[in-house]
Amino acid sequence: MTPKERAENSAAAMWADDNASQWAGFEITSVDEGTATLEMSVEKHHCNGHGICHGGVTFMLADSAFAFACNSRNQATVAQHNIVSYLAPGRLGDRLRAEATELSLTGRSGIYDVKVTNQSGTVIAEFRGMSRAIKGQLFEE
Repeated sequence: MTPKERAENSAAAMWADDNASQWAGFEITSVDEGTATLEMSVEKHHCNGHGICHGGVTFMLADSAFAFACNSRNQATVAQHNIVSYLAPGRLGDRLRAEATELSLTGRSGIYDVKVTNQSGTVIAEFRGMSRAIKGQLFEE
């Protein structure tokens, strides 16, 4: 199995039970070893009292991309801690894209950066996630 095939199988196994990401309207647009891209369209129910995309929704999109990237090797992996910086608002009708990239993987610990942009390429948020591998796999190899 190639690394990309492993990443795709891992993503499929996770997606099958990822009710939160599905409920939020996220879509996996690409996945490979150590990387993942998810997208969403900002709808009315994603917007807060200021009429912009709720920061928690933006964080959730980035966190989900991070999750698919750090689980791409079929090793069960969870978030240890995350940080996000909001740089611009997402707006109703925007198409947001979260691209997660692995920066470091040493032993059971990983560091991932996720950039969230809109359809014009404007950076909406920068997210850094630290992961920790735990026991188990997503699918049997």
